[in-house]
Parts: sequence; structure tokens; C-alpha cells
Amino acid sequence: MTPAAGREDAAADRGNGPEDGPRGGPVRGGRLRALWRPAGLRMRLVVVFALVALLAAVSVSGIAYWLNRDAVLTRAQNAALKDFRKSLGDHSGRLPENPSCAQLRATAAAMARSTQNYQVVLVDDSPSGERCAEASDPSVFRLEMVPASLTEAVHQRRDEGPDDDAAPYHLYWQRVVRGDDPYLIGGAQVIEEGPTGYMLASLAPERDDLNSLAWSLGIATMLALVGSVLLAQAAAATVLRPVQRLSNAARALGQGELETRLPVRGSDELAELTRTFNGTAEALEQRVADLSAREAASRRFVADMSHELRTPMTAITAMTEVLEDEVDNLDPMIAPAVQLVVSETRRLNNLVENLMEVTRFDAGTARMVRDDVDIADQVTACIDARAWLDAVELDAERGIVARLDPRRLDVILANLIGNALKHGGSPVRVRIRESGGTHEAGDQVVIEVADRGPGIPQDVLPHVFDRFYKASASRPRSEGSGLGLSIALENAHLHGGDITARNDPEGGAVFTLRLPRGTRHPEDGPAAAENEERGEP
Repeated sequence: MTPAAGREDAAADRGNGPEDGPRGGPVRGGRLRALWRPAGLRMRLVVVFALVALLAAVSVSGIAYWLNRDAVLTRAQNAALKDFRKSLGDHSGRLPENPSCAQLRATAAAMARSTQNYQVVLVDDSPSGERCAEASDPSVFRLEMVPASLTEAVHQRRDEGPDDDAAPYHLYWQRVVRGDDPYLIGGAQVIEEGPTGYMLASLAPERDDLNSLAWSLGIATMLALVGSVLLAQAAAATVLRPVQRLSNAARALGQGELETRLPVRGSDELAELTRTFNGTAEALEQRVADLSAREAASRRFVADMSHELRTPMTAITAMTEVLEDEVDNLDPMIAPAVQLVVSETRRLNNLVENLMEVTRFDAGTARMVRDDVDIADQVTACIDARAWLDAVELDAERGIVARLDPRRLDVILANLIGNALKHGGSPVRVRIRESGGTHEAGDQVVIEVADRGPGIPQDVLPHVFDRFYKASASRPRSEGSGLGLSIALENAHLHGGDITARNDPEGGAVFTLRLPRGTRHPEDGPAAAENEERGEP
């Protein structure tokens, strides 16, 4: 008999699971990115380490399982088939030419007493056409359990090859599953018109061994996953600790702690990043120190210049007032020059006063003298003092009282209304209302100043509160100094308020002043503050 030839039926060795599983749509990349984006760097490192370790462990475990499965099954089936082939050849030679069923049954029982622990069925067709199929244990293995494909292959005669030991019949085998247990079924015909033998060997021990191997590999995979997570945590701590130090140092640097430096450890990329940070912080500190020195020098220059100009300006102002009183008695050719000197002197005097006010804001010496102020009365007084009653429409309810500095509020109103009259034309509408807010006092006072002019160009709108900013570069000389709106905004900030500018869709510019109504402070009082001169536009 030639060496065994075999074929494994894929359908017989395949589980009978459901053909179609639950259907579900694909997870979109955008959703995955949305879930991945909020995750921190530590979580990303852990996830990546875990996925790589899981993929590697599953791949290695899968390859190991399939290699061991093939080796275990091949070893078991080769041992059983080899023993069956040898036993079948030995016992078939002892049978008569036409054995009886009893002889077949005895031979099958003798063959089943093998150390490989398999069951045997012997089949023989008598000359009369009767078939005798005897099993070693009919309750375990019968001829009906042999697949038809295996029976057909066993009885198929093959042409003899060139080898002397080539045989027309071969040993075939097939793995099947009966119930929940795997089995190996083999069959062969010894000689032509001789009995045909089939064997059934249980592969349950091999299945149990493979299940134990699968559990062991699964546990090893889980241990590898846990180890990768711990390793990722350690790697993340090693990598992120310097990054966290850099983040804290950058935050401190952003908060003004320019002397912040980090110790450099090692020579890797993180150490190089630390050196770069230290160099940047040192350069920034030096740059800020230079700018601060220049700014302080500029402020001192403006303050000194303003104070130095104030004394001669007082004398010049007095002289121009005398000249203005005598202008009617002067030569008509000289009167226009005198009027120009008077107007320019007043403009210069206002500029000096505004510069002094600005230096107080920059030096932080501007002080508040708070009092309970009726907003409508204050607006009326501001308009009346400047003879703007015919050019301003007031829309306000009486009785809206706030705790403010009356002088500084007058400066704000004078600048806003004067700016509206100058650039927007009359009538200027001033509206006063109360509004809920987030201030501690619980509400705010809102004053809107709207004109009927062309509005503010969009490129100018973000700069209207900048110092010395003028919308037209071709007209650098004007009656204003470019400081009025800036001083108004600084005074609003002193009160804890703000000023915003916008264009009305129906035409004209709208300046909105928001001030907290405030509460009385123990330190407030008219005698507690310096009596500063009032700056006007």
C-alpha cells in the first residue's frame, strides 16, 4: 500500500455560524477625528502604544495558534492513519476470500483495540450482491456516518504510476464535526474486490489542547496589552514632564515673569528645545527692558515737557486774552493775525492740558473724586456750559443716579458730543438709559451719542480711540489734538466702564458709553483727592 493521500473538506471543518451579522454603517473619518482631537498627548501615546502592542500580540498569537494547530492535528491524524493502514493491511491478509459478516465483525473489533483509540467499520460485497458492513461499535460509528465524497474517493481506482510500489487504491481521510466534537474519518480499500475499511478517531483531546493554547495566548495578549499601557504611561511621563515644564514656563513668561528659565538636562531634542526657550526668554527680557526704558524715557519727556510748557503757556494765554480784548482797536491789517495767535494759543494750551492728563493715566496717578451724579443733569450742564443746547437733542429720564466722578464724566461727554458736532454735524442725539449688566452694582448706565453725518470709514473705525490718530493723513493739522477720544476712553476705564464706536445702518456714527452705577466707597469724598484741572476737547 502506498503512502496515505488525504484531502480535507473545508466545509466539514468550518463552523456553522450565522451567515449575515448585524449591519452597521461605516464610522466616518470626521467622527473619529472629532473624538481624537480633544484627547491629550498622554492619552494619544497610551492609545498608540496599546494599539501597536495589541496588533503585534494578536498577530504573533494568531500565527503561533495556527502553526500549533496544524502541527497538533497533523501529528494526531498521521499517527491514527498510519496505525489504521498498518492494521488494515495486517488483518485483511488473514481474512478468507469471501469473509462472512461475523468474520468482518471480529476483525473490526480486533482492529479497534489499537492504542490510537479509533473505531472501525469493514465493508465487503459478496458474489451474490449482498453487502456486509460490520462495525467495532455500532453505537459510535456506522457506515452511514461516512461522507459520500470519502466513499466515492476510496472506491475510485487510479492508474498505476511508473513506480513499482504504486497502488490503484489509496487511503483518504476527512475531518468532520459531529455535534460539538471534531472527528477524523479515514478509509481505504486493501485490494481490488477486497473489503473496504473505515476508521473514526476522535480529535477531542487535540481540540482541548488547542483551546488551552488559545486561552494561554489570549492571556499572554492581555498581559502584553497591560504591559504596553504601563510602558506608554512611563514613556509619556518621560516625554511629557519636560513638555509640561516648558508649558508652565511659557505661561509664566506670558504673565510677565521674564526672568523664567529652565535647567537643561541631556543633549536630546527636548534639551535643545529647552535651550531655545531659554535663549528666547533672555532675548525677550532684554527687548522688553529696552522698550520699557524707552517708554519710561518718553513718558518722562512728555511729562517734563508738559510741565515746562505750562508756565510760559499761562503767561502767553494771559497776553493773548489782553490782545483779544483790544482787537477792535487794532489796525484792521493786524486783527486777523491777532485772532490767529489767540486761536492757536488756545489750541496749544488744550494740547498741553491733554498731554498732562495722558501722563497721569500712564503713570497711574489719575485719581477719582466720586459723588452721586444725576446723569441727565450732568449731560444738560455739559451741553449748557458749551452753548450746545440748540445743536443737541437729549433723550433721558430724570432720576438716573450713578456713583461717578463728575469732572471726568464731563470730560467724557464733552469729547463725545464735541466730536459728533465736529465730524457729524447737528443735530446730535444723546440718549440715556439703564441696562442690566455683570457689574457688582447689578446694572449699568448707557449713554449713546449719535450724529447725522456720513459715519466712520471701516478702516478708521478700529483706530478712533488711538492717541494722535487722524483719519486723513493729508490733513495732519486740525483743531483737535487727536487725544480727546483717547482721554475719554481712559476716563471710562477708570470708572470700570467702556466706550465703543459703530456706524448706524441708517447713517451716522454712534458712540456708546457704558458706566457701572457703582456704590459708595469709604475712601470716596471730595477732600480725599487732588483737585485736577479739567481737560476739554
